[in-house]
Amino acid sequence: MVKFSKQFEGQLVPEWKEAFVDYWQLKKDIKKIHLLDNTNNKGNNTSSTKKQKHLSFASTFISSLGKKFSSFGQHPHREHHGAIQVHKKLASSASKGDMYETELLEQFADTDATKEFFECLDMQLNKVNQFYKAKEREFLDRGESLKKQMEILIELKTALKKKRGKGASSQDSKEDESISCTISCEESIKDRTEQEQLEDNSTDEPETNEVPFADSPRSDEMGKSMRMKRVDSKLSTLSGGVYNCQGKNLRIKIPLTTPSRTISAVSYLIWDDLVNQSSKKIPEGSNRLHINKTKLHHAEKMIRGALIELYKGLGYLKTYRNLNMLAFIKILKKFDKVTGKQVLPIYLKVVESSYFNSSDKVMNLADEVEELFIKHFAGENRRKALKYLNIHQRKESHGVTFFIGLFTGCFIALLAGYVIMAHITGMYRPRPDTVYMETVYPVLSMFSLLFLHLFLYGCNIFMWKKARINYSFIFELAPTKELKHRDVFMICTTSMTAVVGVMFVHLSLITKGYSYSQVQAIPGLLLLIFSLLLVCPFNIFYRSSRYCFLRVIRNIILSPLYKVFMLDFFMADQLCSQVPLLRNLEFVACYYITGSFKTQDYGYCMRAKHYRDLAYAVSFLPYYWRAMQCARRWFDEGQTSHLINLGKYVSAMLAAGAKVVYEKERSVGWLCLVVVVSSGATVYQLYWDFVKDWGLLQMNSKNPWLRNELMLRRKCIYYFSMGLNLVLRLAWFQTVLHSNFEHVDYRVTGLFLAALEVIRRGIWNFYRLENEHLNNAGKFRAVKTVPLPFEIDEED
Repeated sequence: MVKFSKQFEGQLVPEWKEAFVDYWQLKKDIKKIHLLDNTNNKGNNTSSTKKQKHLSFASTFISSLGKKFSSFGQHPHREHHGAIQVHKKLASSASKGDMYETELLEQFADTDATKEFFECLDMQLNKVNQFYKAKEREFLDRGESLKKQMEILIELKTALKKKRGKGASSQDSKEDESISCTISCEESIKDRTEQEQLEDNSTDEPETNEVPFADSPRSDEMGKSMRMKRVDSKLSTLSGGVYNCQGKNLRIKIPLTTPSRTISAVSYLIWDDLVNQSSKKIPEGSNRLHINKTKLHHAEKMIRGALIELYKGLGYLKTYRNLNMLAFIKILKKFDKVTGKQVLPIYLKVVESSYFNSSDKVMNLADEVEELFIKHFAGENRRKALKYLNIHQRKESHGVTFFIGLFTGCFIALLAGYVIMAHITGMYRPRPDTVYMETVYPVLSMFSLLFLHLFLYGCNIFMWKKARINYSFIFELAPTKELKHRDVFMICTTSMTAVVGVMFVHLSLITKGYSYSQVQAIPGLLLLIFSLLLVCPFNIFYRSSRYCFLRVIRNIILSPLYKVFMLDFFMADQLCSQVPLLRNLEFVACYYITGSFKTQDYGYCMRAKHYRDLAYAVSFLPYYWRAMQCARRWFDEGQTSHLINLGKYVSAMLAAGAKVVYEKERSVGWLCLVVVVSSGATVYQLYWDFVKDWGLLQMNSKNPWLRNELMLRRKCIYYFSMGLNLVLRLAWFQTVLHSNFEHVDYRVTGLFLAALEVIRRGIWNFYRLENEHLNNAGKFRAVKTVPLPFEIDEED
């Protein structure tokens, strides 16, 4: 049978862990009482027993006097006869709620330890009530806002249907139907402003981590300067016209997440500065809001997503209530068992009547959200609505585990055969005939680096799950479609078995006397098959994950135009560690597309100037993309930390440029420049790794040189990871030293160093998400806040 403490830890909301009952501390207090009780029982004698009776009488007399002269504002519960009495103090402010305090009426074996236990228990009950009340208020305000949003959406959709029914003119229905309708703006905007104030207050709360969000996708509404607010205000009016009604302005606010919206927003901003403002003002007496079907569809999609997130948050709050109630019952049972007193019935009545257990507002709001979703987004189909609202994790198959083992065995056997055959033929030794190493080996090294990175990502997922880091929430992945660690291992073992098998067959054909012209197309066909599989439109081989990967790559390439989310810049950071892979991919693509494989003229791609320049550009592209993402985030949020982060990638590009020139010139001056620029970039990157990305090196932390909150129990792991990251960051020294393994081709050394960088990135990934998770937990952020499309403001 699983212990309750493990069950409790496994079911609680990770981001709200600090707000749950500290069950483990209460267990420690009970153990302390138990140990002291055993010690007292061993040393008891007749005289001490009499003394205890006198003390018990004295304490009972004093407590009875205390009850008579209890302070004003305290209302004891009905339980006057028992071991304890719980007082309820009236709240000093509405936000805190009622406070509970326990008084001991009977003598316990160790009064001090028992008082300490009940003080901790009261503190936990008060903490749970306060947190529950705050979150309930937050969700209720969000629910009220969504109801108003739905009313506006329904009215707009009704107007659109009327327009369709009457029949639009040919000019109005050329591309997209648009409507001109009157919106009743009778609703008060009080709830909206209260919600905005609540969000602003939540951003001002102190974090448990003092590290700012260097790359957090959910910090979009934090730290904006007034200049950026004005720009954002201009951009937000772009997606919908402004309608003036009874002193209020209504606008449709669609986030600028796509290139078309971004370009139109920038164009509007420039046009707004150039053209006379008076020509753009809405005429007085105009009471029409022009809106098309596309904008209405986007607004509906945003409200739908907001309802799903609200329902998820309400579900978390239900779990919070049930688990805490169960924790109170379990800990009181343990106390009764250890002390032999009947405390459970008395204290449990207090817990049951407390706010977090007696309030039914969350249940009512959940029912309302359910009804709204069924009526407007599921076509009155309850089963379909609950399929979207109650998202369940995808079940893991035992067949996946079986095939992982099967393909792992096949991969090891084929790799052993390939290594033995390569050793016998001497393919990896320095030799005059370098056709194999120049043409075939880049394909093998490319796949090796790719699937090593994917394997480490699978290890990251396993460790994140074990450490209770909510990576799917951070990356905003769909729980039903996200890859589990077993799926990632399955992809790695299957793919590498296929790659090594093909390489083994290719090398076998060469050793049997086949010419390179006869077998040279095999590695290219292998790369073509994997490329076709990546874009395959059929629902096979994890299609949702493949398409998600392609979307992220598209967002990275067009990063100044797309809004940057956590998954986007996380993937761009991975590409910064895969520059050797990208250069190999560029060379292999050139070799096969130009037809050089037919004549084994592998030097053509190195001689042709445009291909050589492209190869150098590939070395800069990942850093350029990442720098553009930082620029876009600064444009969206206005935080100067993004500009400082941009400087890190600019320094990396300068270091890469210095290395490229040094490889051509080979002079002492360029060597000194490489050392200086690379050293500066390394120090810059190490500082950002440790302080910003990992949140470590906090001077006033209770854990020296780390941070206050750690997800791993052993501190030595953090120190080891920091040292390893430092060593692997210095791999650029190989550019200066040109050290190679003895009797091994220099390309093998290059692959080894590239693999070390991939391993460093895999370690970095764990601590990066750990820090992001702790930032979310510090703000109790377990559900994302979806922006609402309709905005109502008072007229200036």
